[in-house]
Amino acid sequence: MRLKEITAFIEKLAPLMYQESYDNSGLQVGDYNAEITGALVTLDITPEVMDEAIEKGLNLVIGHHPLIFGGIKSITGKNMTERVIVKAIQHNIAIYAAHTNMDVILEGVNGMICKRIGLQKCRILDPVRGRLKKLVVFVPKDHAEKVREALFDGGAGVIGGYDSCSYNLDGKGTFRGGEDTNPFVGEKGLLHFEEEVRIETIFPEHEKGRVITAMLNAHPYEEVAYDIYPLDNRYDQVGMGMIGELDTPVGEQEFLKWLKETFNAGVVRHTRLTGKKVKRVAVCGGAGSSLLRKAIAEKADVFVSGDFKYHQFFEAEDRIVIADIGHFESEQYTRNVFYDLLIKNFPKFAVQLSEVNTNPIKYL
Repeated sequence: MRLKEITAFIEKLAPLMYQESYDNSGLQVGDYNAEITGALVTLDITPEVMDEAIEKGLNLVIGHHPLIFGGIKSITGKNMTERVIVKAIQHNIAIYAAHTNMDVILEGVNGMICKRIGLQKCRILDPVRGRLKKLVVFVPKDHAEKVREALFDGGAGVIGGYDSCSYNLDGKGTFRGGEDTNPFVGEKGLLHFEEEVRIETIFPEHEKGRVITAMLNAHPYEEVAYDIYPLDNRYDQVGMGMIGELDTPVGEQEFLKWLKETFNAGVVRHTRLTGKKVKRVAVCGGAGSSLLRKAIAEKADVFVSGDFKYHQFFEAEDRIVIADIGHFESEQYTRNVFYDLLIKNFPKFAVQLSEVNTNPIKYL
């Protein structure tokens, strides 16, 4: 299997355009045309992980945290990043990362946290805006159904749990073809009136190429008249954090102990208990303090995340229990996300979970 097949699959699920501006997800080291014999999945890409890949004969390492964030002016092995790059090049190992783009999808990091906790009715905590587009295209009446189907097959027309969504309006289009045209209807040089359907539908911006190509291939006209509008609508399928509910409410102390056990946390730092039962839980893998107000607004009983600073704990104000289980602990099962997705879609491809504990934080 070629590397580009694997990266294309991951980026279809978690498009690179979904990553934050500071991020550096994508291929870090390697050739897209390289033949891949097997992959090792990990949270962090360290020299020890690279040694594991070498020992197991795997020539692709997939991590959640990018190896390269800042600019690199030389590769001399003077720090961990450079030592990993040297090992990768020496042993012809490709390195790929899916970071914040994997954080924001339903099947990603936070979806796995929800699954481990046992939450139901899960949804995005802070959906993004500005990621949807509206397409308007004018089609001769007899071809409207064919073009609609092509648009839907191309990824358009999904609103929440509904698909094949569109609005259709009958009207009359006019055009006159020049000497070099070959009109589908009418005659060149003569003004033509055609019964047409105005089809409106929406699509996520990362599907733009596929949607437009599908539309053009299905449309009978030589020149297709269509418009694309930016939308400020909330896109509920993508965003930071998730929120869900426990089947049965539990006591706060019991829930915190369950978190500690489930995520094998050395310690769970938490705010003062409120005395209420825990039913609704918000989560955000990694550093999620920026979502605290959103979790409170959504009436979550507990917010599970990591990397809270001292003064940020005061912001709970007895309206919610903050449960800081640690950055590594909250994201450790991301490697299982990669593993499950790759095994399911490439059953004959060798994928292994890294056995290296990359957590740099230790507890007495």
